[in-house]
Amino acid sequence: MIKPDLFLLHYAGGNIYSFNFIKPYLKRYYNLIPLELPGRGKRIREKLLFDEDLAVEDILNQMLNHLSDNPFLVWGHSMGAKLGFLVINELEKRKLAPLGFLATGNPGPNIKSGTQRYDLPKQEFISELKTLGGIGDEVIENEDLFNFFEPIIRADFEIVEKESSLSNNVKISTPIFACMGDEEEHCDKIENWQQYTTNRITSRLLKGNHFFIYDHVEEIVKLIRRCSK
Repeated sequence: MIKPDLFLLHYAGGNIYSFNFIKPYLKRYYNLIPLELPGRGKRIREKLLFDEDLAVEDILNQMLNHLSDNPFLVWGHSMGAKLGFLVINELEKRKLAPLGFLATGNPGPNIKSGTQRYDLPKQEFISELKTLGGIGDEVIENEDLFNFFEPIIRADFEIVEKESSLSNNVKISTPIFACMGDEEEHCDKIENWQQYTTNRITSRLLKGNHFFIYDHVEEIVKLIRRCSK
């Protein structure tokens, strides 16, 4: 039996290792293909991106290089969900639609956070990161370590938060499976995703903050498997 490919798109500040917590539970069912933007992980020597268009182009090219005759799915968390949606639109133009798209930690296009984080003063930036969760105190409290990660996270926030026309009129035909933490900002707007697919949407709220995925491995695996059907 052929296993589908599952492309994993990381959140702001993440890399190909961001999904290690769930890989042991998914590798039985999928060929896992984690992708990452420049400036971190295995691409640490490459320049960071600050522009949504360039980030979409980068992820798209990576996916095109990995695509085979296998069916495939896309899972993006937070920033990864935003970029995944736009990349799927480009793939569909090439008649390369995935089986399904799992968008976690994101209420969908054109819903803005109340805070523009990428240019906040350092202490306010740190406070925002603590509120979001997902970054351990050992990173925030270690000055050298935080100074290393700070520009990466700010660059990714800039990709997410700057005004862009890319997603304004985009509608994909891939089914969307949307999931958010019930403590997240705008979790009440999760059905917004329905406006951006001509196919079905399945939505669910799970207990937790922006990084609820770490506490709900079994549920996330089940959602991804539903995407395959």
